[in-house]
Amino acid sequence: MVVGIAASAVIYPNVLLDESDLVDEFVLLGVAPRGYQPGDLETRIGPGAHIRSHTVIYAGNIIGAHFQTGHGVMIRELNQIGDDASIGTHSIIEHHVQIGHQVRIHSNVFIPEFSILEEGAWVGPNAVFTNARYPLSPSAKATLQGPHLLPQAKIGANVTLLPGVVIGRGALVGAGSVVVRDVPDGKVAVGNPARVIGDISQLAAYQTNLLLNTGRES
Repeated sequence: MVVGIAASAVIYPNVLLDESDLVDEFVLLGVAPRGYQPGDLETRIGPGAHIRSHTVIYAGNIIGAHFQTGHGVMIRELNQIGDDASIGTHSIIEHHVQIGHQVRIHSNVFIPEFSILEEGAWVGPNAVFTNARYPLSPSAKATLQGPHLLPQAKIGANVTLLPGVVIGRGALVGAGSVVVRDVPDGKVAVGNPARVIGDISQLAAYQTNLLLNTGRES
């Protein structure tokens, strides 16, 4: 039995929780998506989770250990979410999204169907991912493709990512950018449309030696 469930939370059938999980007030877990009945799809949330108030998680999600949400998060069905992931207040994750271990998604972020965020990716507040290149076109539904963040990719606040763009391993996209093409591994891209302006290794904040020496006397 999970002892950390608020009395006002609603847990639908076939939701598997750990006794260490915390579920706050007015949370809905295991909501059946269209075409399914409650309990048709297994929903699994690993140990050490904290699901904060007014979060709604649909059925069919498989979520790892130490998961956290802010308040009012909405997660649609059939997603895969790794360990130590967190999703900030009022963010929306649509269905069939893959989120790796240690991914951090800040507040008011929108991530649509078929997006992929690999291990350690970081998404700043108000970022918007898109997946329909030609909305309402006859082939729109059949050609949906979300953005793909490779490990340790970093997306600044208020960034817009167009459908199918790939943000390279360790790359950085500056705040307010509109990304219309892929960003290579380890590069820094800014602007509208975003363009590569340098390498992340050139930024002092990301130089390991500098970080290790911070605060030491010369």
